[in-house]
Amino acid sequence: MTVVSEAAPSVIQAYYRILTGGAENYGDGHELAPLLADDLDFEGPIAGRVTGAARFRQGVRGFIANVGGIDLIQEVHDPDGTAVLYDAHLPKGVVRFTEFFTLADGRIQRLRVQYDPADYLAKGGG
Repeated sequence: MTVVSEAAPSVIQAYYRILTGGAENYGDGHELAPLLADDLDFEGPIAGRVTGAARFRQGVRGFIANVGGIDLIQEVHDPDGTAVLYDAHLPKGVVRFTEFFTLADGRIQRLRVQYDPADYLAKGGG
């Protein structure tokens, strides 16, 4: 399943392939690991601020287990970062997400995700 365009950096294309690949393919997140800086700086409405790729990989497992698909709405790229707006199909409905990536050395260094956490939980996220 293609989510972002070919204009997206390869690390972002691989990230979304993994997000939409299903929990059975995710396992322990070993495919995600090389895409993330070891000291990844993540911030989201439910997790708060998390530092470290290993902690992020554990947390993303729940999202992957519940997402049935992603519909891209908008993407913007520059040499240092990417922003992606999309709708995620969850068991009980659709939730809109925005993700802001900072890239360094071909890896995701920083990720900020925005969504309505109450809507996410009500629609089967978790």
